[in-house]
Amino acid sequence: MSYDERTAARIRTLLGKRRDVVERKMFGGLTFMVNGAMCCGITSDALVVRVGPAAYERALAEPHARPMDFTGRPLAGMIYVDPPGYRTDRALARWVQRGLDFVLQRPSARGKRSQTRAR
Repeated sequence: MSYDERTAARIRTLLGKRRDVVERKMFGGLTFMVNGAMCCGITSDALVVRVGPAAYERALAEPHARPMDFTGRPLAGMIYVDPPGYRTDRALARWVQRGLDFVLQRPSARGKRSQTRAR
């Protein structure tokens, strides 16, 4: 399982004050679960962000964003962001916040506990 450890560390810093974050190996990389739901992650070559169906098309219009289609079919509400799109700390923070915005507004995520150990 290969992913960019430097980017993972940057995401950890952004999510560091939250107590509801769990890291899980998934999609050939590392994902960050917040409140029991996948928020974002990192693979060998891209940031993964769960923006949700309502924000999907708007997110795809951003530079360096593309559909998450590792199975050959795009996953609704999930996108890849290529490295130039999250190179700066500000850009990465913006993408991670979009994932948080979606996850925290999901009613099914409220109060749900992950069975994976917290970091």
